[in-house]
Amino acid sequence: MGIFDSMSEYGHEQLVFCHDKSSKLKAIIAVHDTTLGPALGGCRMWPYEKEGDAVNDAIRLSYGMSLKSAACGANYGGGKAVIWGDPHSDKSEELFRAFGLFVQTLKGRFITGTDVGTTAYDFVYSRAETSHLVALPEEFGGSGDSSIITAYGVFKGMKACSHVIWGTDSLRGRTVAVQGLGKVGRHLVRHLMDEGAEVVATDTSEYALKWAQESSIALCEPSEIYDVACDIFSPNALGAVLNPVTIPRLKCKAVAGAANNQLADESDGELLHERGILYAPDFVVNAGGLIQVADEREGFNRDRAFRKAAQIYNRLLEIFSISRSEGIPTAAAARLMAERRIENLGRLNRMYVPHR
Repeated sequence: MGIFDSMSEYGHEQLVFCHDKSSKLKAIIAVHDTTLGPALGGCRMWPYEKEGDAVNDAIRLSYGMSLKSAACGANYGGGKAVIWGDPHSDKSEELFRAFGLFVQTLKGRFITGTDVGTTAYDFVYSRAETSHLVALPEEFGGSGDSSIITAYGVFKGMKACSHVIWGTDSLRGRTVAVQGLGKVGRHLVRHLMDEGAEVVATDTSEYALKWAQESSIALCEPSEIYDVACDIFSPNALGAVLNPVTIPRLKCKAVAGAANNQLADESDGELLHERGILYAPDFVVNAGGLIQVADEREGFNRDRAFRKAAQIYNRLLEIFSISRSEGIPTAAAARLMAERRIENLGRLNRMYVPHR
């Protein structure tokens, strides 16, 4: 599929290709929809095999950010940036300052920060060239680590699933299979253990596995996590892990995790629905990070941000209700809710208000 065909399919407004020879920067900024406000989304750095993969990632991720912002009640559109490079060897001050200059050319139309492969400190360099950044370290005026609030939102989402399935918010005694023990996964596991849940986890990182062993967490091989008999399966690593191969293997009642783009295809939401597995749509349940940085733009207040993240519970109950009443998968219900908000608020932008 061509670039313009992809943009048309997802409804994108703009793709910006950024190149700086001296710093070896190759980046793509995708602006999906700015009906609700400026496009907000992180910057991913990844060694894509080919440029088409980078383009597709930027397009798909920015679309997801529009849905996430609309679904969680934020007044921002969806955007995403990807830097084509190895985050372990290709980073430099020059590269992130060059990236900051390109962000600045959009004059606030796109706001960005850390994502997979980048850290908050990378964007301290970008800060010298643009102010359109979020999630900087606290000592540089940002709101700090967003993985904490993201994990909290996923935990509240699990409680919403529990309420619908078992009639109680409590996760005590429930078994949760956690795929991925990165920053979000570790915080999530702590919530679950404090609640009295049983955790079975997996990861490919030696550091993460060592932490799990020290925390007395049961482990399994990465390839076996889909076969674990559990109450909730929680994907917190890579995307596209829910597909026609893995879904039939699941032995759970619900899926709720922090990974982006968990469904390999929209039809996979139907597969989960047909199997009677309650799916907490990823762009809703993992919205804590977006909620934090959106609050940061108003002058960050930690308590206020966590109160907003707690509302993920109620938004999921609303989505589950739409799913039941309209007989559609929860993934489709979440998109419908987000699209309705964009459409309804978009009508207000059509009103002419004379300048004072």
